[in-house]
Amino acid sequence: MSGHGDPVPLSSRKGNPLRGEAHVPGDKSISHRALILGAMAVGETKITGLLEGQDVLDTGRAMAALGADVVSHGGGAWSVHGVGVGGFSEPDGVIDCGNSGTGVRLLMGAVATYPFATTFTGDASLNGRPMARVTDPLALFGAQAVGRSGGRLPLTLVGAADPVPVRYATPVPSAQVKSAVLLAGLNAPGETVVMEREATRDHSERMLSGFGATISTDVTDEGRVITLQGRPELTPQTIAVPRDPSSAAFPVCAALIVEGSDVLVPNIGLNPTRAGLFETLREMGADLTYENEREEGGEPAADLRARFSPDMKGIRVPPERAASMIDEYPILSVVAAFAEGVTDMPGVAELRVKESDRIDAMAQGLRACGVTVEDGEDWWKVTGMGAGGVPGGATVAARLDHRIAMAFLCLGMASAKPVMVDDATPIATSFPIFERLMGDLGATFTRPNA
Repeated sequence: MSGHGDPVPLSSRKGNPLRGEAHVPGDKSISHRALILGAMAVGETKITGLLEGQDVLDTGRAMAALGADVVSHGGGAWSVHGVGVGGFSEPDGVIDCGNSGTGVRLLMGAVATYPFATTFTGDASLNGRPMARVTDPLALFGAQAVGRSGGRLPLTLVGAADPVPVRYATPVPSAQVKSAVLLAGLNAPGETVVMEREATRDHSERMLSGFGATISTDVTDEGRVITLQGRPELTPQTIAVPRDPSSAAFPVCAALIVEGSDVLVPNIGLNPTRAGLFETLREMGADLTYENEREEGGEPAADLRARFSPDMKGIRVPPERAASMIDEYPILSVVAAFAEGVTDMPGVAELRVKESDRIDAMAQGLRACGVTVEDGEDWWKVTGMGAGGVPGGATVAARLDHRIAMAFLCLGMASAKPVMVDDATPIATSFPIFERLMGDLGATFTRPNA
């Protein structure tokens, strides 16, 4: 059942080739951070291309609840009149983060060094996800968290009245944890230091620097060491949000498996900490090219062209690449089902604690569609059936997870029989125009209850 209303089943089936341009939404990670840092700057930050999915809208409402003036001007254009570092005020009500693990963890970091209490909740999926990985390092600043067993939401975070700077080594690769600690460090004295053994997406570091914070990254034998000087005065910015590579993954991968397809996805962010999927697809033999490579707002970008690729081969995805493509494994597993041979995906334990247990969700759904899958605690293998070889014909549980729903709808576009997801409503959290955009490219969707 959906956390935002009644379930809406949706099915997809094989039809025409996918052709045309896919103008996917703005980058979700950058959109969250633009709103939060804009609220912590002094003056007006102007944002264009903001992703107006439910996750980001919930973060915008949270910034308003903390005292910032957040205004939508339509068409992805927003302005945020910030209150400055140290300027947040205690919210009057509960902060509802809907389905967004990124939003709630970043927000916890942002308020952890303020001397007031903030209560967070979310939908059924988010309220089942672990928060201790964030509240534990925030406790080092002096914040206290009181929540349900296992550190689950609803949860109240009592911020530190006299925060202290922190030096923290992340136990698992997580951009959310790293970013939460850095955001907490903004309102703490002295230097906050985060050490990570494997590089994770660095949007927070790039954007903090852009807003005027003193932040540095040193690469050592032990990994990356990020040092932030606390209590800066952040300067408002004009931010053009590039399009989201995680959203682009769906039309790109669908084009690779649907016979005759040729799809261009303009202006995609190609931050090296986010582009692991595209590197992996090319290693599998995908006809995927970068055109018009350039830089947009400090982030590398390009236009991506994807063409039907009937000769892809299964590979072993290097485990050290997982952090740069963790959200893309569901749709990668769909492509793997249409490749030849085995695609081995090790080092992905993080998938067990996303919006759903994504390894189990994809393994069960793929098996129901006739694909052989093996899985363990932090790995899984998909045995491909070649171009056009997947039987399909199943109804799959989306488990309140937008990426699971979209992945199986893409599978249905190339399988022998249609594939249905039991609830497509979670897609709105990150890709509200998915159904229309894919339909414009040539995909065939059916709503059984319509």
